[in-house]
Amino acid sequence: MSTPLNLADAETAVDAQTFASRAARVGDGAVRLRAADGILVMTCAPIAPRGILDTAPTILGVRVLSVDPELACDLVVDGASLRAQGVTLELPDAGMRAAWAGISPPVSGWTLGGEISSTDLAAAAHRGMEEVATSVPTNAGEDVVRQIRAAVWGAPDAGLGGLPRGVGFVAQVLGFLGPDAESVPMRETGAWVRLSLRRGHVLVRRSGMNPRGPRAGGILG
Repeated sequence: MSTPLNLADAETAVDAQTFASRAARVGDGAVRLRAADGILVMTCAPIAPRGILDTAPTILGVRVLSVDPELACDLVVDGASLRAQGVTLELPDAGMRAAWAGISPPVSGWTLGGEISSTDLAAAAHRGMEEVATSVPTNAGEDVVRQIRAAVWGAPDAGLGGLPRGVGFVAQVLGFLGPDAESVPMRETGAWVRLSLRRGHVLVRRSGMNPRGPRAGGILG
């Protein structure tokens, strides 16, 4: 797997490494790389259940970049292991497993369900981080922390039309929220909702949403 991926230019390679390094700091740190027809789709799961009793929703972050048209791959690696070298992205010697990587959102059939402001996403992320910080007991174990985070980030947020608060967190930690406000289109198909920002996409699967909080409305109603 150590063969490097050829990207469009050095700037794109650095972009890919930046996304991967951000993804490495949240969730399981894994990044899925899928390339075909000159497009590289990088996917991570900052929020995802880690077992049948885990109530966390599945919320993915996606970055789409241009690559060599002849490149074709589909693999999962540790995000921290990717390195930009000129116009290439160096891969680790071995891949890794990630349960969420087997869940692929549809590539077509999306219909527009409304819009939301990026400032609302940022506000939801801030509210959630404050709640996590005040809810985690001193010296709490990993399981307790995970349960609290799942409850907070899976809770429907009225400011996001009933979407889980975690979509704001994912947009924030992956660098999708810029200094200027933007209108973010929300599209849906089947069990999925997709938020498309200028810097990347956030996808959430309805079936993984936490029922805590008010009834989901807006595009989920």
